[in-house]
Amino acid sequence: MSMTEDSMRELIERPPFLKTLLMRDWLFALLAMVGAIFSHVKYSVHMDAYEVGILYLSAATLIAIAWHWRAIGVMSLIVGLLSIMAILIYDTDLSRADSSFFLKYLISSQSAIMWMSALYVLATVTYFLGLFRQSEFTNKVASGMVWSGTAMGFIGLMVRWRESYLIHPDVGHIPVSNLYEVFVLFAVLTALIYLHYERRYMTRALGGFVMLIVSASVGFLLWYSYSKGAHEIQPLVPALKSYWMKIHVPTNFIGYGAFALAAMVGVAYLLLDSRRKSNPDGFFASRMPDLEILDDVMYKSIALGFAFFTIATVLGAMWAAEAWGGYWSWDPKETWALIVWLNYAAWLHLRLTKGWRGRPLAWWAIVGLFVTLFAFLGVNMFLSGLHSYGEL
Repeated sequence: MSMTEDSMRELIERPPFLKTLLMRDWLFALLAMVGAIFSHVKYSVHMDAYEVGILYLSAATLIAIAWHWRAIGVMSLIVGLLSIMAILIYDTDLSRADSSFFLKYLISSQSAIMWMSALYVLATVTYFLGLFRQSEFTNKVASGMVWSGTAMGFIGLMVRWRESYLIHPDVGHIPVSNLYEVFVLFAVLTALIYLHYERRYMTRALGGFVMLIVSASVGFLLWYSYSKGAHEIQPLVPALKSYWMKIHVPTNFIGYGAFALAAMVGVAYLLLDSRRKSNPDGFFASRMPDLEILDDVMYKSIALGFAFFTIATVLGAMWAAEAWGGYWSWDPKETWALIVWLNYAAWLHLRLTKGWRGRPLAWWAIVGLFVTLFAFLGVNMFLSGLHSYGEL
């Protein structure tokens, strides 16, 4: 029997997806929908019809992801419970962040984000330690740190959202409005995408490489916080007071996170390729996965990032039409977004139609990270335009 016939038989014999779900999956779905309904009822005064739609769509998306990846469901419950705990402790008094032990040292937005930062840096070191010691236990500890850091990052964002409303209802906003907030978002999304590939390919050898870029973002985050006071919650500028921000920015940063992951896998690919040519049985070469796996992770990461970046660009154009009266104005941020899009479109085109593999695309993924970085940060630092509210 051919492989095609085997695959078809397996597909036919596979039970319907809903029949594979366990009771805990349905309970999670129920909790997620109850949470969405509660949020709608309690905070409806702050929401328009579009934001209500985003709320329920987000709940449905979370349920779908958790059904396919149960660890996400567990993390979501932890994030939800600790975020609710912080909100209940705050009640209506923001000053409790200085008097409550749990808020001051664990689950206020600043404390949670500091825990996230520490855990990510420790995970980076631990992954490399596990790689060089060939210790599966050490690698599992590193993976646990990434999960914990990701949970704390999401808790920080959720609690910061509530804190903004405690300052004043007019100040309240989803925490994706400035560089400080989006760097937290970038860190947790990149880590989460990595954890997906770690699970899919059943290897933790790439953890140190990917977490290097996450640790770099943490380093910027800490510098930006302490030198610029960026952690202070500020009112939104008028252009950002839109429901579009709630979908455009997170979608964009899934793209950025996937592109960054691909670049760091590209670094690992180049190092592994050179070592296997010079010393195929050497220390580093013997501890890493096959080059084909690294090439496949690069491809899938860029394909994922390209899909979400495309959606984000379309959403951004629709937001621009509503805010500024036109879908496209060749603003520097828009122009560089197009350059990023064309860069990865060409990468995917050459891989899919010309059969490019290996070193050329690994180098291209690394260069692509710098192109993306300029679009993300460089435009804010050196150019001005309609997006000038994102300046450093």
